[in-house]
Amino acid sequence: MAVFTFEDQTTSPVAPSILYKALVKDADNIVPKAVDSFKSVEIVEGNGGPGTIKKISFLEADGETKFVLHKIEGIDEANLGYSYSIVGGAALPNTAEKITIDTILSDGPNGGSVVKLSIKYHSKADASPNEDELKAGKAKSDALFKVIEAYILANA
Repeated sequence: MAVFTFEDQTTSPVAPSILYKALVKDADNIVPKAVDSFKSVEIVEGNGGPGTIKKISFLEADGETKFVLHKIEGIDEANLGYSYSIVGGAALPNTAEKITIDTILSDGPNGGSVVKLSIKYHSKADASPNEDELKAGKAKSDALFKVIEAYILANA
């Protein structure tokens, strides 16, 4: 298995502690309210801490219900860090064993946040990630973040 690592960074007008609470602690409640296509979040295994696997069900544009299996790898409240892996379902390409996303929030400009991401694509055998799939995944992830951010700002 090969591991391909990608780094990304974005900013948000939402303060780090508020953003962290929404994205990590309250995500199971906020995401289905903020994103119409998300239908449910259920714990399949674990107690909500590291090792927990969640099944996130959502509706695709074509009307088909799909899911993603999301495994919590680590939670670091003191440093506003969160790590999870996509381990199954529609968002996991055939060439990947899993995709791990490590996130750290810090103080940003004007009371907002800087969001640093490290994405590790764990491929099956030596398969390289498909560039188009990576771009599509990033676009969906960015759009999801912006919708949740807007929800937080509208309900603050």
